[in-house]
Amino acid sequence: METGTTALAPARPDARRPAPDIDCDAFIRDIYDRYGPLLVRYAARLLDGDWHKGEDILQETAARAWKHATYLGSRNESLRPWLFTVVRNLVIDHHRARRTRPLELVPVDDGDASSDNTASTIDSHVVLQALGELNEQQRTVIWLMYYLECSVSQAAEHLGIPPGTVKSRAFYAVRALRKALEKQGVLGV
Repeated sequence: METGTTALAPARPDARRPAPDIDCDAFIRDIYDRYGPLLVRYAARLLDGDWHKGEDILQETAARAWKHATYLGSRNESLRPWLFTVVRNLVIDHHRARRTRPLELVPVDDGDASSDNTASTIDSHVVLQALGELNEQQRTVIWLMYYLECSVSQAAEHLGIPPGTVKSRAFYAVRALRKALEKQGVLGV
């Protein structure tokens, strides 16, 4: 009979072992040199030829590799499949996001753009006046989300508040802006 000791199971050969002293910057440069063009080409092919978005995907892949450099640096044989899997997953996320939030098709006006300068200047002045009637929190949220086109999470990080609070402030800010524009007679009731 055995005494109270149990044998430990042997470690799996593919267990993640960190490389203790890896140079992360050199690791990322190596990824760009060895795999950069391949990853961009692969991403662009999955994105119907969008090379610019493919480069963005490469940047995000490199950022994720940098985060896991201590583990990936010691596993050269599995680095390439890992990188291609990350690219594929990022492209899938991109397609899902586009399907959820498709871009609006905006008709292009064939008229002269300079003829509309007066109307856009008046519109800008009216909107700025209406924004002046909002409180500071509402103005800041509208500025971040609609002028700077920050996402909810980016605005939350910038303001140091939870994303739900950003959504709430944006909702009430747009409602207050609409009321201010109605008061000026710009929007009909």
